[in-house]
Amino acid sequence: MPILQKLHRWFTAKFNRLSGKNLLIALGIYLVLAWVLLDIAQEEALTPFTDFIYYIMVTGSTVGYGDMSPQTVMGKWVTALFIIPGGVGLFAMVVGRLAANAIQLWKARLMGHRKVNVDNHILILGWSEERTPHLIEMLLHEIKSTHQAIVLCSAQQIENPFPSKIEFVHVSSFTDEQDMAKAGVSKAKTIIIDLDSDNDIMAAGLNCANENPNAHIVTYFRDAHLGTLLKQHCKNVECIPSIASEMIAKSAVDPGSSQLHYELVNNALGMTQYMVTYQGQATSFNTVFSRFKQKYDAILIAINQGEGLALNPPLEHAIKQGDVLVYIADERITKIDWDAFV
Repeated sequence: MPILQKLHRWFTAKFNRLSGKNLLIALGIYLVLAWVLLDIAQEEALTPFTDFIYYIMVTGSTVGYGDMSPQTVMGKWVTALFIIPGGVGLFAMVVGRLAANAIQLWKARLMGHRKVNVDNHILILGWSEERTPHLIEMLLHEIKSTHQAIVLCSAQQIENPFPSKIEFVHVSSFTDEQDMAKAGVSKAKTIIIDLDSDNDIMAAGLNCANENPNAHIVTYFRDAHLGTLLKQHCKNVECIPSIASEMIAKSAVDPGSSQLHYELVNNALGMTQYMVTYQGQATSFNTVFSRFKQKYDAILIAINQGEGLALNPPLEHAIKQGDVLVYIADERITKIDWDAFV
């Protein structure tokens, strides 16, 4: 028993130190020697290339169909003393190494240790057990028609919470250049920063704006002054204000209004607000409002012409190409016939 344990330990140590290159060389040497020995043994049925590879694979994998076997005495000795022992051992080593590498790659991807190969994606910085899963679920619902990739980037030691739906990258810091490059920060279309500290949010926001000045960066500060400060340095940053006090006051005067606000931003609870850039000919708010309701059963509620949102503008208000329209609908309207808005 101790001898077997020592042999097992010796084999395991040698196998772990055997590189893929050396294993490939050993396999090549084995195949050459096996073919030469079979040729010397005059095993003509086993030496053609296709038949030889088939025979080696069947023998090494211990499948043993029995449709091909050595016919000469020397061929049988070659098979018994060299091809079977060497083939079974090498086959097990190759399969074991491939399986180990596959598991290692899968584990590295699950733990976020590998670089993601995506672009125009949504990058989420930060992980919170309470907020992030719900945020990801809502984003997946929003982008289900566009198949846009989502990459979660976290400094916490966690596994990918949605391994079949999103990519995941683990970083040591949200300002580390190499770590953030793994998450594709320079190629992201939208960057969502959801960290626990305002200082961390400020640092991450400045770094992301520097690495990707064209990205739409969305974040939330508990200190509204810091959000204003970041906005002054990074024009593409959108700082979400806290409206908790406003919703409390509104609900006190108009009971149930908080549920309305919640439904307007939650895409899983019926009517939700969406935004789209107007691409039709110049016309009036009345015309666009009527077309949206008649053709898409959507309600136009606001317009942004570069000076902020104008809620419920007059019907005669002019709308031109490039204006941003805000509407309420069951689902995002993906195909709009702009020629009908005349």
